[in-house]
Amino acid sequence: MRAAKKFEQAVELGLVEVAMERAKFQVQITAPEAVELNDEGGSSSSAGFSVHGIDHVEFYFSANVGENIKPLVKVASGGEASRLMLVLEAVGNASEFPRTIVFDEIDSGIGGRVSEAVGAKLKKLSQTNQVLCVTHQPQIARFADSHLLVKKEIVGARTEVSVENLDRRARVEEIARMLTGAEITDVARRHAREMLQN
Repeated sequence: MRAAKKFEQAVELGLVEVAMERAKFQVQITAPEAVELNDEGGSSSSAGFSVHGIDHVEFYFSANVGENIKPLVKVASGGEASRLMLVLEAVGNASEFPRTIVFDEIDSGIGGRVSEAVGAKLKKLSQTNQVLCVTHQPQIARFADSHLLVKKEIVGARTEVSVENLDRRARVEEIARMLTGAEITDVARRHAREMLQN
């Protein structure tokens, strides 16, 4: 239980960094009653045991003040779940088990300083894992090692999706577009270049 409490504290501290300072996170562990042992020292029943152990661990979560803490699977929105997953991956030391991690809607409801913090956390996670992130925030996108532009177009009676790998110039244009919208200015391009250099 001490480890669970320490983990909860680390996760809640990480949630503050991704603009979820009022969120509550809890680890609830339940285990069956004591298992009777037979004469040979083994259990008289395999009930409760599995390849995953005997304890049942569930994450509970509340994103807002005044909301009761409930099972994570029942209450977290897409954006909240993505940011919480980012924190869990960072706290859980994902570098020990490198993998591909996909984040979508991680920028939902955040901007500016918080987007910068999320981007920095993603960058750190990408040092030991492959991280794919769908974002509309230039403060997050600027941390990427490479950029892919996903486009949807209606062709005939169908919607087609295309993916384009952006070179350096196209990356500047896309970051500038994220900053200003449809009309890209020279000031936006200059700012985009600065963001990508830093």
